[in-house]
Amino acid sequence: MLFKCWHNWRKKSRYREVSIMCVPLVTGIAATTVMEFTDRIFLSHYSVDAISAVVPAGVTAFLVLSFLGGIAGYTSVFIAQYHGSGQLDKIGATLWQGIFFTLFSGVLLLAIAAFVSTPLFELVGHDPEIRILEDYYFRILCQGGILHVAIQTLSGFFTGRGMTRPVMIANIVGMIVNVPLNYALINGVWGMPELGIRGAAIATVAAWGVTVLCLAPPIFSSRFRKDFSLLTTMAFDWNISRRLLKYGVPGALQFSLDIFAFTFFILIVGRMGTIPLAATNIVISISSLAFMPALGFSFGISSLTGQALGRGKPMEARSAAWSGIHILLVYTMMLSLFFVFVPDTIIAMFLDPAEVRGDYDEILQMGSILLKIVAFYIFMDVFYMIFAAVLKGAGDTRFILIMIAGISVCCMLIPLFVGINYMGMGIYAAWGCIVLFISSLSLVTSLRYRAGKWEKMLVIE
Repeated sequence: MLFKCWHNWRKKSRYREVSIMCVPLVTGIAATTVMEFTDRIFLSHYSVDAISAVVPAGVTAFLVLSFLGGIAGYTSVFIAQYHGSGQLDKIGATLWQGIFFTLFSGVLLLAIAAFVSTPLFELVGHDPEIRILEDYYFRILCQGGILHVAIQTLSGFFTGRGMTRPVMIANIVGMIVNVPLNYALINGVWGMPELGIRGAAIATVAAWGVTVLCLAPPIFSSRFRKDFSLLTTMAFDWNISRRLLKYGVPGALQFSLDIFAFTFFILIVGRMGTIPLAATNIVISISSLAFMPALGFSFGISSLTGQALGRGKPMEARSAAWSGIHILLVYTMMLSLFFVFVPDTIIAMFLDPAEVRGDYDEILQMGSILLKIVAFYIFMDVFYMIFAAVLKGAGDTRFILIMIAGISVCCMLIPLFVGINYMGMGIYAAWGCIVLFISSLSLVTSLRYRAGKWEKMLVIE
């Protein structure tokens, strides 16, 4: 009986297709992570003020850019469903609506850079020296942010049709340009001016530009211009644009709220003292080893879901989802073994005994316990990421937004704020809120997925 079930599953599983779709996306996200990591490393060696300013300014910029980029990137779901249904001329029209939204985003970001940047960081109230550097970094990223949004739009053209390798290559090329340019512009070597934190921002924008240059020419090649009527569909389509905003805005807000919840967690934990904050920052950095592959797979599963629903075959979406879950669970299991059995070794990689001195043992012990908590909840995060990806690929974004908003407030924001400020909550109880947060997200998305309402949804006509 067991062998028969395995044989039947193997016939309908999509492990190879899911891997071909998702692994390049994971690699592309890894390239972006390397850019951010080297950014921090070079600035930490440049000055204390620079590294102190780049984190809050970078997180703030990322919240703005991820929201606009999330809307633009939702074109991939439209393109996936049009591709699955065979409406190829609509793919060209959808791409143009994404481009028009990108241009609008560029104007909006310029306005934010000009009128919001300085008052925003004055409101935060950091030291004047830090505030000036935060303003520099945030302003430059917003001024070049149109390129970031363009990457999401152009990437959607490829991922929606199942072509993820060009996206991977473009991101890797951008990383290759960014790392040396980052070093040169920060420190003023190889004939470059010494610009410090401004140089880091300029290098990031330059890398975005290179990535766009890698993606745009293939899209507008003679083959694609003909196949997808790119020249004849170059017009504003209110119907598609309206639906892009209708489904894309809730989807983008969901991702932004997810980021905000963890940003709030880090900020509120900082009130407990240096040691809990240091241990938390280290463990969250390590947990990205689990989050990054899950995020790449979620993008791929959304596109595969859109294609399957466009073809009218929801069972293909279910098979893709479970194939993705199985692959991620194997990876997560191997990662968890390291987190549980050798946490000290992993935490010690992030600690310099000479720098932390007497706090070394306490941070090491606390971080090791927290890493075991991570080993528990990352399994539930797999189900949340994949089931939410299926729902987004179908267009069930309003439900996802309501869910993440409600659970964030009830399971993360209020318990943390009240617990830490008024009830003396400790670091382990605070991390228990993360477990509750992820568990609730996993449970609710699983129930929504099982209900099957998404199988009858379409974002296209």
